[in-house]
Amino acid sequence: MSAPDSRPLRADAQRNRDRLLEAAVRAFSTDDPEVTLDGIAKDAGVGIGTLYRHFPTREALVEAAYRNELARLCDAAADLLRAMPPDEALRTWMDRFVEYMTTKRGMAAALRAVIASGGNPYAQSRDSMIAAIGSLLRAGAEAGTVRPDVDPGDVLVSLSGVTLATAEPAQREQAGRVLDLLMDGLRYRGASA
Repeated sequence: MSAPDSRPLRADAQRNRDRLLEAAVRAFSTDDPEVTLDGIAKDAGVGIGTLYRHFPTREALVEAAYRNELARLCDAAADLLRAMPPDEALRTWMDRFVEYMTTKRGMAAALRAVIASGGNPYAQSRDSMIAAIGSLLRAGAEAGTVRPDVDPGDVLVSLSGVTLATAEPAQREQAGRVLDLLMDGLRYRGASA
């Protein structure tokens, strides 16, 4: 959803779009049913016309905000692998997954409205996450720090379970401990002598 005619956005237009998406995530992640597009535009520091140029409907904004968060999560895998050892990158990505799921849960009402209007914000979610997890697992297996026999789908299910079981903000510490346990299970241990 860059621009209606698919040309790359000018730098200032891209900054405005990015600020709108960030403001939308904040707004739609609250429990306030009265979130207005005017309020989102104001929070982003742009006019309502700018919002409508990028996102012609409320549903388009919600879907773009969700997909942006998904892309940020999935793109983080490569960035983390460049910055740290693969097993550390995987564990750090797991924390980001928990943050992503918290945001998604906060946006649930807005996402339901998109679905009710015929949209499917989740169309590529699973495939994108499986690809990101797969890249982290492959790098760990190649480095000898993660078991080579782990299915990315199993890790995704495990991470989803952790976020469901530790949904409250007060449970973040427990989520971290459970992710550490999951990571211990993923670490490669050579045959014992």
